[in-house]
Amino acid sequence: MLRTIYTNGTIYTFNSRKPIVQAVVIEHGRFIDMGTSADMVLQWGSNAQIIDLEGKTATPGLIDSHLHLSIMADSFINLDFVGVTSKHDMLAKIQEKASQLEPGQWIVGSSWDENLFTDGGIPTIAELDYVAPANPLFMTRTCLHAAIVNSKALEVSGYHPAISVPEGGTIVLDEWTKQPTGLFLESAMNLIRQHIPERSYDDWKNAMRQTMHFAMSKGLTSVHTNDPLYLGGLEMTWNIFNELLNGEQVGLRSNLLINHEFLPNLKEAGMYTGFGNDTLNIGAVKIFADGAFGRRTALLSEEYSDAPGHYGNAMYDQEQMYEIVRGARELDMPIAVHTIGDKALENMLDVLDKFPAAAYRDRLIHAQVLREELIPRLKAPSRIADIQPRFIASDFPWVQERLGEKRIKLSYAWKTLMEAGVICAGGSDSPVEPVDPILGIHAAVTRKKPGETHEGYVPEQKLSMVDAFRLFTELGAYPTNEETIKGTIARGKLADMTVYSANPFEMADPDELLTMDIEMTIIGGEIMYRKN
Repeated sequence: MLRTIYTNGTIYTFNSRKPIVQAVVIEHGRFIDMGTSADMVLQWGSNAQIIDLEGKTATPGLIDSHLHLSIMADSFINLDFVGVTSKHDMLAKIQEKASQLEPGQWIVGSSWDENLFTDGGIPTIAELDYVAPANPLFMTRTCLHAAIVNSKALEVSGYHPAISVPEGGTIVLDEWTKQPTGLFLESAMNLIRQHIPERSYDDWKNAMRQTMHFAMSKGLTSVHTNDPLYLGGLEMTWNIFNELLNGEQVGLRSNLLINHEFLPNLKEAGMYTGFGNDTLNIGAVKIFADGAFGRRTALLSEEYSDAPGHYGNAMYDQEQMYEIVRGARELDMPIAVHTIGDKALENMLDVLDKFPAAAYRDRLIHAQVLREELIPRLKAPSRIADIQPRFIASDFPWVQERLGEKRIKLSYAWKTLMEAGVICAGGSDSPVEPVDPILGIHAAVTRKKPGETHEGYVPEQKLSMVDAFRLFTELGAYPTNEETIKGTIARGKLADMTVYSANPFEMADPDELLTMDIEMTIIGGEIMYRKN
């Protein structure tokens, strides 16, 4: 049976010709018609499978424009500190894990956030040594720009006071003893990470399979994911995704962002942006221009309001960045560059202005601090602002002290960008934020954390429910030049839909989003997830 009809729904198409329909008809993985249930069954019902949506609401399939599936997979293998709100509990989890291991085995974890702790700040190296004296330990912060290690990890990694620190990285030393505190920032983390034994191929593949299923359970049908640095390089990354998606047909459409370090590998393999198929393809070249606000490493044009004299860090000077972009353009590939601070964004636009546009759009990831004069430069049709609305829930209110009252007005300014005509796409940066796109939509609409009752942080930047959903549907197709085949429900487009337990566009209070369930995730017309 090649034809399927989904009937009796409230289906928002984000297609202006038929904005709301009751039914869609699917053949060979694509929409071929839509309209009322009666008409679609009458015209197409012969020998068709008919699936009743029972009045539930559906939209085009949700798309996450920026995340890291491989780092999410860590939670299926290693310690995961998402939701841990005390240093005591974090240390207790580490101690429990250490008790299960042989001396010398590594303990690896991720997603700790000292801003959530109610009983102190970042664990000290002495505290880490106490709970894991015999096991080297490496724990990345939720922002992925910092990690903590213990003395055993320093020993195994061959640390010494004169060690050469990679450019852009910092080993934080105690002010008085000049000994490591255990905190490593940015590229300095690689001094430790490179000594962690590699997992087996099968371990990674199993964890990635679970991660993909988890993402689909949150309603996602497509993701743009950055993995080679964590998943054993370009070849291993491609092979795992290819075996799972084109071999096992797990379902989750994946566009692979490839770190610039692998440009020679791309050239050797004959891969390029767009290489692959509708299920799996190569995307942009990933670059980091600066850091993050948590450790004040995001690069600003004016000093941090709470740290006079500190401006943040550029990961590369302009000449180095030019050469990286030139390498991408030699393969006619776009870049996807991490730019949180306004000076990092300005620096990157200065470099991009020196090159003609590639066949695919460049994306400026995060773009959290803006200046008025930078917005028109982002508006180019060849550029995307790849934004993460959920950052609002994690970064406020403490980021207001970092940036000050004047700058905060044009920070996390999604509405300003969209009204200016900048093409925006919505992502989570998971595991930095939860992969659940509904939480990102909620943050975009309310500008606050779940459970808070104020009017929202910088409330004039709130998005409508429709525009928030557009970030994760229609606009999510633009970074990959796939707007002609996905993002809306129209004839000929890929038959991807997300089905909900409630109608978000008729909610009196957007907090009702937090109680809404994903009923089905449909990819290519097939139900890849159904709520039990």
